[in-house]
Amino acid sequence: MPTLREVQRALARGIFSADPEEALAHVAGDAIAAAERFAVHRNNAVTTLVGALCRVYPVVEKLVGAEFFAAAARAFIDRHPPRTAYLNHYGAEFADFLGAFPAAAEIVYLSDVARFEWAVHGVLNAPDAPALAPAMLVELSESAHGEVRFVPHPAVRLLTVNYPADAIWRAVQAGDDAALAALELDGAPMSFLVERRGDAVALRRLTADEAQMTALLFSGAALSQVAPEHDRVAFVTLLAEHLAQGRFAGFAAPPQGRGDKES
Repeated sequence: MPTLREVQRALARGIFSADPEEALAHVAGDAIAAAERFAVHRNNAVTTLVGALCRVYPVVEKLVGAEFFAAAARAFIDRHPPRTAYLNHYGAEFADFLGAFPAAAEIVYLSDVARFEWAVHGVLNAPDAPALAPAMLVELSESAHGEVRFVPHPAVRLLTVNYPADAIWRAVQAGDDAALAALELDGAPMSFLVERRGDAVALRRLTADEAQMTALLFSGAALSQVAPEHDRVAFVTLLAEHLAQGRFAGFAAPPQGRGDKES
């Protein structure tokens, strides 16, 4: 007799497979055939996942319409079944999927909007964490400054796209068709920070240099690796802004440079 875990795995494989034979062996059939019972279960599961994707990507759905979105979502689900029952983590690959989805080829900005919405979803659902207090850096010896490596706050995302996903997102949410029609879709790369402020999302567009510096800082590069490559005044100004806005959750530095204290 199979274990409960084995039955659950067989049913999951059947839901996301074109061949449900293995799963049907574990489905009772009486007045309603096993295949019909399983089809109902599969449809309910897929409908739940489509709904989960719609909640993460509401602007994408508005751009393409509910019917198109549902069809794209079902195709995505077939290729990317969930790995966990916690659906807040489901849909990370949807932007890349849309970028390669033939039916969406003419909507050149769609995958960037999806990337933006995933960033919004990420910051809104990120765990609460205290921001790094700039005063904690005061105890560092001057010789340790160059070795400081920052830890980005979990409720901040750095995003680079080719189309104005932030402006599209705002226009669609506001129902401003005129603003949407006026946008220039010339495919020029742009970067911005997506961050949580209270229960809302805040956006901050970055210049190319600011984005490059921020990417290095968020990746854990030491200050000595970041500063020499950029204008010193611009770097210090940006770093001060990141600290003041709470975009770091901690830092690491040589123990001898900070009295053997950890942040």
